[in-house]
Amino acid sequence: MRNSSFSRLRAFGSAPAKSAKSTSTMIRSIQFLTLMALTAGVSLAQAIPPDIAKKLDDLDKATKNAQMAGDNAWMLTSAALVLMMTGPGLALFYGGLVRKKNVLGTMMHSFILMATVSVLWALIGYSLSFGEGNAFFGDLRYLFLRGVGAEPNADYAATIPQQTWMIYQLMFAIITPALISGAFAERMKFSAMLLFMTLWSFVVYFPMAHMVWGKGGLLNAALGGAYPALDFAGGTVVHITSGVSALVCALYLGKRDNYPDESMRPHSVVLSVIGACLLWVGWFGFNAGSALNAGSLASSAFIATHFATAAAVLSWMVVEWMVAGKPSVLGAISGAVAGLVAITPASGFVKPMPAMVIGLAAGVVCYLMVTKVKKIFGYDDALDAFGVHGIGGTLGAILTGVFATKEVNDLRMGKPMGMVDGDAGQIVNQLIAVAISVVLAVVGTLIILKICDVVFGVRVTKDQETEGLDLSMHGEEGYNLES
Repeated sequence: MRNSSFSRLRAFGSAPAKSAKSTSTMIRSIQFLTLMALTAGVSLAQAIPPDIAKKLDDLDKATKNAQMAGDNAWMLTSAALVLMMTGPGLALFYGGLVRKKNVLGTMMHSFILMATVSVLWALIGYSLSFGEGNAFFGDLRYLFLRGVGAEPNADYAATIPQQTWMIYQLMFAIITPALISGAFAERMKFSAMLLFMTLWSFVVYFPMAHMVWGKGGLLNAALGGAYPALDFAGGTVVHITSGVSALVCALYLGKRDNYPDESMRPHSVVLSVIGACLLWVGWFGFNAGSALNAGSLASSAFIATHFATAAAVLSWMVVEWMVAGKPSVLGAISGAVAGLVAITPASGFVKPMPAMVIGLAAGVVCYLMVTKVKKIFGYDDALDAFGVHGIGGTLGAILTGVFATKEVNDLRMGKPMGMVDGDAGQIVNQLIAVAISVVLAVVGTLIILKICDVVFGVRVTKDQETEGLDLSMHGEEGYNLES
């Protein structure tokens, strides 16, 4: 605050030693001139002397520049935090959960997507997501990032350069397909994976991002959507689409060889714990960063994210303890991810106590999905991408319609936000968004898998799977204990 005050005084051209007296004198002068101008019917611009008017104009510019600098610093930090969620966060989390012969191949999925999706985004992905097109796709105005510079795009983020908005949104586009890889871990060809993720970004992610967050998108709650769904940071765009697509991939590729008869325990829960902790920290950039400025809404989203996650850890652990007799570390970190997923769409709309309710519900529901429902149906979702992200994202999206309140985010200018505000109809909008996400993910993923199967074949051979993807796909081993 002291530095901020000093900067404002410098904008007036005052020396620090005279700051208090000069500021007080100037305020009284402006008040007096304003009163005289109103009394005489003269405009304020005419009444204020030119030198003071210039200093006021300079002060206004300095204030706006300071706000932009602060917001930009937070958003660049948030972008880095979200990128950290993919590598090293998700890479370590998923890498620890597979058998040691597949650790490099699994981590490579996350790492290579950091490069692949970045190039796609710069060429055309950003434009398809956030250009002004129709209700489903953006146009090509930002093709090759043309026109994306230092000036803000007021429709999306008025206090940061559009370049910052663009790079922040890229990090969401990177992690979303990476989440899918948990379902087909240990059995998909690397070439097929690359083609699948590229096509999936075009068919599923870019359209969904535009529908929910793009101007004029079908589900956009702030910029003219026909069905205004509330999704603060990606419950539908990121988690439902990736989770449902993961299930489709698991069903299409079939079970791993000898699953579930052979033990396929994680080779290093230690790596997964480190990854989960990085995800928890990085998620503050994911959710609080979605406030798009360094203001009170970012604080609210940060707090909701943390408390929901903590509640989900405890609820998963307690239920597992009751059912299995012991609280596992793997269960605790899985609960953390479930809580992070479920609070994502609601983080900028709910108070701390409802956030904890969402987290508690996510821990229980996702635990039942990955330990009970998966066994009943017998599908091999290797790293539980559907049970955590698909189900957690769906739960969070629906509960956003229940707990969203204008007291946290007055998006509708005084009108009710969710059921707690008196608008139960918002739940219908949330259900429509969930349904569209599911249908797009199922249909799009099936078509893409068919294409990939024709071009490369999607599944490794039995010998390659037995040898492990590290050697058969990449010619390397994650651990060389003989050196």
